[in-house]
Amino acid sequence: MILIVDDKQENLISLQKFLEANHFKVDTASSGEEALKKVFKTTYALIILDVQMPGMDGFEVAELISGYSKAVDTPIIFLSAVNTEKRFITKGYETGGIDYLTKPFDPDILLLKVKTFYRLSEQAKAMHEMQEKLKQEIEHRKQLENKKDEFISIASHELKTPLTSVRGYLQLLERLPETKNNEKLTNYLAKTSAQLDKLRDLIDDLLDISKIESGKMKFNFQYISVEKLINNTIENISQMHPRHVFKRIGNQDTLIYGDEMRLEQVLINYLTNAIKYAPNSEEIHVVSEVLSDNKVKIGVRDFGIGIPKDKLDQLFNKFYRVEESSYKFQGLGMGLYICREIIERHKGVYGVESEVNNGSFFYFELPINK
Repeated sequence: MILIVDDKQENLISLQKFLEANHFKVDTASSGEEALKKVFKTTYALIILDVQMPGMDGFEVAELISGYSKAVDTPIIFLSAVNTEKRFITKGYETGGIDYLTKPFDPDILLLKVKTFYRLSEQAKAMHEMQEKLKQEIEHRKQLENKKDEFISIASHELKTPLTSVRGYLQLLERLPETKNNEKLTNYLAKTSAQLDKLRDLIDDLLDISKIESGKMKFNFQYISVEKLINNTIENISQMHPRHVFKRIGNQDTLIYGDEMRLEQVLINYLTNAIKYAPNSEEIHVVSEVLSDNKVKIGVRDFGIGIPKDKLDQLFNKFYRVEESSYKFQGLGMGLYICREIIERHKGVYGVESEVNNGSFFYFELPINK
C-alpha cells in the first residue's frame, strides 16, 4: 500500500485516483501528525510526502519515520511546488528521501518512479521475510543439534557404567583356575575383551564429540618433549599390536606447548588407522621433522590401500568415511574429526598425503616453543 501525505485535499484526491487507476492500493493523510500515526500502525511500500505543510513539514516527518525501526527502509518520494531550490532538494535526500519531484510533475514520470520504488520495496520485504524464515530455521536446527549433543552425552555416560561392570566380570572370569586351564574359553574371553575395547573407544569418541560441540573439551597445556610424546605413544600401541613394527624416522629433541594426553590421542588415532587400513603390511613409520617456519611436523606413514585424491579434503569431516573402504572396515568416521579439533585448539595444522594402493601419510604441524 502507498501512503500519500498532503495538506491540500484536492492534491490528495487527484493523486489517489491517479494511482488507484494504475492498480495501486492507496491510503491518505492530510497532515504530518496523521501520517506518523498511520506509519506507526501500518507498513507501507512507499510514501509520497508533500514538503510544505502547516505544523510539521515533510522534512520533519521524514526524519521521524527514518528513526522508526519498522519504517526505516520505507522509500519516501518528496513532492513540492514551493521548495524547489537546490538546498531544499538536498535536505530532502538528507532527511531520508530517495527522490524529490517538483510540481507540476509529469504523471508518466511519477508513475514510472512509483512502480520502480514499489517493486524494490516489495522485493526488500520478500527478502526480509526470507531472512527471518532462514533465521528461524537456523534456530530450530540449533535446538535440534543441542538436543542431539545432550542425548549423545547422556547416552555415552550411561553406557560407561554397564561397560565397566562387564569388564570387571570378565577379569574375574579370566582369573578362575578353570579358565586358565581351558584354551578355548581363554580365547573366547580374549575376543570378548577386544570387542569391549572397541565399544569403549566408540563411547569415548562419542563423549569427545559431545564435549567438542558443547565447547567443554578440556585441555591441560604444558611444555612437552616431542621425542617423549612419540616414544610413549609407540610404546603404548606396541603393547596392543605386538606383531607390527613401528619405525622411527627423525629424532627431534624439541619442545612444544600443548596437551600431552590429547596429542597422544591424535597419534594413537593415526596409528590405529594405519594398522586398520594396511592389513597386509606390518611396518609403519612414525616421522618427525623440524620445518623452516619454526614448526615441527609429526606424521604416520602406512603402506596400505591408500585414499583417492578426490576424497582427501573430506577425511577430517565429522562422520565422513571413504565409500570404497566403508564396507570393509568398521568405524563411524569420528576419529579424524576429533583429531582435527584437537590440533586446531593447539593452533596447528593437519593434513594427509595419499595415493591409491601406495599408502597414506597423516600428519600435523605445531609451533616449536623455544
